[in-house]
Amino acid sequence: MIKAFPIIFILLWSSAFITTQPIVDNSDPFSALAFRFFLVSVGFLIYCILTNSKFIISKKNFFESFISGILFHGIYLGGVFYSISVGLPTSIAALIVTLQPILTNILAGPVLKENVTYKQWIGITFGFIGAVLVLGFDIGKDIPLTGVIATILSLISITVATLWQKKLSNNLPLQVSNIYQALGGCIFHLIIIIFFGNFHINFSTTFIIAMSHQILLVSFGAFTILMFLIRENSASKTVSLLFLVPPTSALMAWYFLNENLYTIDLIGFGLTSFGVFIATRKN
Repeated sequence: MIKAFPIIFILLWSSAFITTQPIVDNSDPFSALAFRFFLVSVGFLIYCILTNSKFIISKKNFFESFISGILFHGIYLGGVFYSISVGLPTSIAALIVTLQPILTNILAGPVLKENVTYKQWIGITFGFIGAVLVLGFDIGKDIPLTGVIATILSLISITVATLWQKKLSNNLPLQVSNIYQALGGCIFHLIIIIFFGNFHINFSTTFIIAMSHQILLVSFGAFTILMFLIRENSASKTVSLLFLVPPTSALMAWYFLNENLYTIDLIGFGLTSFGVFIATRKN
């Protein structure tokens, strides 16, 4: 079962980009995320109680998990949800944040003491060219600049979050750590709502189905698998899986959301995925 985790993770993580659109169509993005991670936090707490897991932790462990939650669930997902809410195509949002393995490899040397080879720099070049092909001709036209900026912030946040999670000193059970990570995400989005927006959710059938998918399959499923993979493997090896997200998300968006795929986009997707692959493969 554990050997199937990478495949399961890619499918669930990619599907999150698809159910984001119906959520932001029926709610303010930050309201939806605050609601989501409140339920996720409560869900993991109930699970810990039922399994007799010790969920009262030290201040240090709380701080580490809480900050991880702000980075993963707060800034990263907040940027993605906001970008899609202002009209950034789902497939392009997925492409931008999936440049994470390239940034992770750049920072792996100074932060995690991992060597960065010339092949990784070649991969970085291909990844950058691919992103330019997809984005360069459309920014300011069909693609909103604010959406691109928000997604770049998401990219930076999930990169820092991955390195942070790898360096954590605690060895908490995943279900315990996830309580406080979800709590960090919830509080982050509540602060955004209080100072910059208004709480708004239309609890339509579409919203409930999409949100249920993100809570059950993504937050409880994909994110838990990601935390497991980061803990058990190197950061570089784990994030290398993400090069499969853009084509998977693009295919899902084409099938479920009727988003167009143009030749230049396909070339960009291919170059970026190839670049990420080169930058993160072992040999």
